[in-house]
Parts: sequence; C-alpha cells; structure tokens
Amino acid sequence: MNAITAQVSSVSALPPADELDRALRDASPAEVIAAALKTVGRDKLALVSSFGTESAALLKVMAEVDPAIPVIFLDTGWLFEETLAYRDTLIAALGLEDVRSIKPAEETLSREDPDRELWFSDPDACCRIRKVEPLARALRPFSAWINGRKRFQGNARADIPVVEDDGARLKFNPFANVSREEIAAIFARAKLPRHPLVASGYLSVGCMPCTSRTTEDEDSRAGRWRGRAKTECGIHTMKIS
Repeated sequence: MNAITAQVSSVSALPPADELDRALRDASPAEVIAAALKTVGRDKLALVSSFGTESAALLKVMAEVDPAIPVIFLDTGWLFEETLAYRDTLIAALGLEDVRSIKPAEETLSREDPDRELWFSDPDACCRIRKVEPLARALRPFSAWINGRKRFQGNARADIPVVEDDGARLKFNPFANVSREEIAAIFARAKLPRHPLVASGYLSVGCMPCTSRTTEDEDSRAGRWRGRAKTECGIHTMKIS
C-alpha cells in the first residue's frame, strides 16, 4: 500500500464529521473530548493549544478525561515570555503528560524571514511559516484534533460546528457552545491560574508583535492584528493536509 492509498484508507475509516456533529451537538465539552478519544484512540488524537488567556479551561476539561492526550503547542519564536511561563505553569498544575512544543523550521525562517520583519510586511506569510506549516507537520501522525474555538468569539467562529471535516482528519470543537460565563465558572471552580498578561489588559494573547491590549468595550480578540482586516492566523481557515 503506497502513502496516498494509506491516507485515503485512513480517511475513509473515520466516521463522517456531520454524523458526529449531529450526535454531539448538545454534548458537554467533556463528552465531546471523550467521544473524540473513543473514535480515534489516544495515539491518534491531539489537542492544539495556544496556552492563551482562556486555554486553561479546555486543558482542565481534557485533563479530567485523559491527561495523557498529546497537546501541541506552537512556539512561533514571537511569543511573550509570559505565555511560555504560563505553559509550564499549566503543565504542572493540570498534570499534563504529553505537551509537545513545536517550532518553525529554521531553514524556512532563514529563507523567508531572515530579518524577522515578515510579521509587519506580510502577516499572513508570517503565520504560514510560523504556525500553519509547523502544525501541519505536527498533526501528520494524528487522525483527529481538538481546539478551543468558541462561537461567541464571532467572525469566522460564529457558526462553527462541534465536529467538522478537516481534510485528512476530524476536527473537534468541544467549546463551540460554551459561553464566557461557563468558561469563567471552570476557572473559578478549579481555581485555575490566569495568564499573566490578563491583568495588564490583554484579553486574547498571540504573538507579541501582533497582539495589543483591549479596552472594556471591545471584543476580546480586538487586540489581535489590530488595524488589519486579518482576524485568524490561518490554522482554522484552511484544511490541514
């Protein structure tokens, strides 16, 4: 069996995303994660986390289902030091057993962003080489992945399903239906530590050059790529091959 045939066989063995979505439409986040685990098995399931301002809630729910589910963290080379420290804090606090920090390929950075100014001249290209391509490499062994998008975040996220087809794999959105209040309740109930930058007015934290503080009357993601039409890094707007 060649590589292409093997991939087609693997994809066809997965249950249809729309069928899973109908079954899990009203399920709790823990039930969605448990269903993902049952569908593909731990060795074929990964959770992708930015270790951002709301990430602890999803990671807490996942840890209660199975703390050994692999967690992929994209270390872009432009992250705040506070985010890297928060990652380590949550690993210890939640007992996460398999967090994989993935970095961009040095060869690609040297070729396409030698002066580290691509974030300014072409932020889409910067996200591609620092997030989209590294994630595609990291996800190759997996048949499904979990992420933390919520419908209340708006824009392209306003109507995301609980389960969707992501090309070669399934994509589970266990927090699609949750509210800000429910996330706050998870933080309070579990006494989860907050991202260090929240107290400074950063309600959504990504890469340092493209993240700014937000005011109380702004959307939580208003500080991402401020002043640009861009609202997503790209890992959720294209199918990961």
